[in-house]
Amino acid sequence: MKKILVLILSVGFHLAFAQQRPNVNPNNPKPVIDPVPQQKEQETIKTKGSITVNGKIINYSATTGYMPLKSEDGKVRAKIFYVAYTKDNSGDITKRPVTFTFNGGPGSSSVWLHMGVIGPKRIVMSDKGDALKPPYSYVDNEYSWLDQSDLVFIDPVGTGFSRAVNGVDRAEFQGYNEDIQSVGEFIKLYTTQNKRWGSPKFLAGESYGTTRAAGLSNYLQSAFKMYINGVALISAVLNFQTINFTIGNDLTYPLYLPSYAATSWYYKKLSPELQKKDIKTLMKEVENYSINEYATALIKGDRLSTQEYNAVVAKLSYYTGLSESFIRQTDLRINLPQYNKELLRKEGKTVGRLDSRFTGIDYDDTGSSTSYDPSNTGTISGPYAAGVMS
Repeated sequence: MKKILVLILSVGFHLAFAQQRPNVNPNNPKPVIDPVPQQKEQETIKTKGSITVNGKIINYSATTGYMPLKSEDGKVRAKIFYVAYTKDNSGDITKRPVTFTFNGGPGSSSVWLHMGVIGPKRIVMSDKGDALKPPYSYVDNEYSWLDQSDLVFIDPVGTGFSRAVNGVDRAEFQGYNEDIQSVGEFIKLYTTQNKRWGSPKFLAGESYGTTRAAGLSNYLQSAFKMYINGVALISAVLNFQTINFTIGNDLTYPLYLPSYAATSWYYKKLSPELQKKDIKTLMKEVENYSINEYATALIKGDRLSTQEYNAVVAKLSYYTGLSESFIRQTDLRINLPQYNKELLRKEGKTVGRLDSRFTGIDYDDTGSSTSYDPSNTGTISGPYAAGVMS
């Protein structure tokens, strides 16, 4: 349940947040897709840089460009944009690991891991994670993984600057198998062209990228006999039923309840008894209730006695701070948008979906669905867009 809590509070929500939407002309509702800049097939741009990680200076080369994906007859079908960072003078290249990394969505470029977690530069944010006033900036990332591994950030086809070429249906690269095949082809080509077959190889994915990484680990081995040394799953979601609020799927509700409780505790909406507890103690208690009594109650469905039903209503109200009347209206099943709208409804605020510490004022405060995410629109989209384009 502890791993599930992390998924709920931060990463699972990236599935919706990490969509890299195309530009939209306000006078034309149809999306305007940015064209891929014209570039020769093998053209790349290289620069030099250095950062200090764990007190050690790391000199590196940054390479960015396009990797053409070709059909068997040699025709280019798509171009994948990537950014690679390799440590200079690293000695025996077979001893130097290389990590292929990507975000999720699906539909997201690798900007979030690139500029927020793993790469040699990071966006400057407040200690809480608030966006600072524009113009935005970035600094050396003292937490970069570059001290341990070379890094290759991949934008799957249809994200970032990666596109299918004119005349090729982008649907050829969309879908679970299609996505894995195209990203797998990129990894094979990069590994071959840069003579990294002898290097330890790792995959690092976030959100849907964890699903991609899991599939790639098998695909690379089966298709190319390329064996991976390890896989890093960041904000893992491998079973989409755990985050899918659909009628008939009761798996999500016990998994989300601890996150609701943590958020309500943060906003001091729980009883004095619960507010006095430290968050770890509270989480252990709520997780235990979720996986036992609450999950069992949902499985029993309409076979719950009136007494049992009322007990669950009371307990959900106790752990969320929401009214018993509202919980009855949800039939014991509080989905995420409902919770985000209801918790601070009296204050006229909506709780953030990616990060529930952030709040905003929604366009429509009457319903139970959110029109935007305060923790995305107001905190991360602007700084990251500016950083990656700078």
